[in-house]
Amino acid sequence: MKPLYILAFSFFYGTHCFAQLGGKHVYEFLSMPASARITGLGGQVIGVMDDDVSLALGNPASLNDRMHNHLSFAHDFFFEGVQNGYVSYARKWDKWNINTHIGAQYINYGDFIRSDVLGNQDGSFGAAETALVLGVSKKIADRLYAGANLKGVFSHFDTYSSTGIAADLGLNYVNDSSDFVVSLVVKNLGTQLTTYVNDRYSTPMDVQIGITKRLKHLPFRFSIIAHQLHKFDVRYDDPDQKQTTDIFGEPIKENPIKNAVDNVFRHLVFNGEFLLGKNENLRIRAGYNHLRRKELSLSTFRSLAGFSLGFGIKVNAFRLDYGVGYHHLAGAANHITISVDMNRFFNKI
Repeated sequence: MKPLYILAFSFFYGTHCFAQLGGKHVYEFLSMPASARITGLGGQVIGVMDDDVSLALGNPASLNDRMHNHLSFAHDFFFEGVQNGYVSYARKWDKWNINTHIGAQYINYGDFIRSDVLGNQDGSFGAAETALVLGVSKKIADRLYAGANLKGVFSHFDTYSSTGIAADLGLNYVNDSSDFVVSLVVKNLGTQLTTYVNDRYSTPMDVQIGITKRLKHLPFRFSIIAHQLHKFDVRYDDPDQKQTTDIFGEPIKENPIKNAVDNVFRHLVFNGEFLLGKNENLRIRAGYNHLRRKELSLSTFRSLAGFSLGFGIKVNAFRLDYGVGYHHLAGAANHITISVDMNRFFNKI
């Protein structure tokens, strides 16, 4: 367990040094869910180790032997014509006893009307971003797996372009006898190599710790994931919010205990998944992201913001997953993933 303590200390020390204020990041698309399964589980999955190769983008330490020769295609129909997706493939190398994967994450923001300050239109322009991903994982000790992803990022908005580099570092402590996993991940640690204009910004780094447990007498697995751990206070302070007063006109002071509890829960994502059938041919899942609900819901209307649902069906070598993530009253993100077990077709590769 000594390596776990050392790496945990280095993670938190590094995040203390590089933490940035909100709104100062580039390449925010790197934080988007890689697959429909992840969308259906609240947007974060870091402790599941099965045959789903798309999970290796969220935590490279989850890359394992069962993903060998699996191929995954995911596409997310986001808001206002914005579309993003992820394509990935995994392979085990017996010679070095390592698992690897390659992938491409992309987002297309659609077409925009080009106009000057007076509103005169002059054609249109596009905007898109892409990240090429290469990852590796290895069992470094009994019950301990380590992994890393390296990402080359390419971004362009009209005539402005930028390139960057980012990395993910992950650890999984796996107790097979109790189906219990403890995960530690640092995501998107990186910077711009070339800038859009002059200013240089950091990538959307995120430090996460999670626990994942499959129940012994029920085909159900749940996870609790703490994210944004490099930022203590993730509550949004709205400068336009008017201060409320009581019947005597005195300002109503905020409840510090209530705010502290709210801040803690904004760091947490809860999700669960029913695994039905001998080979988990049917998976039904749900998740809740408190930070998303607080940031995107309206106080005057009830909505499903922060909740997510999904399912997966396996037929022979193919698995189809669907996930829907509710953001606010404007609608939801609909995510579809098709995964293929290439071993069923090419046993010798």
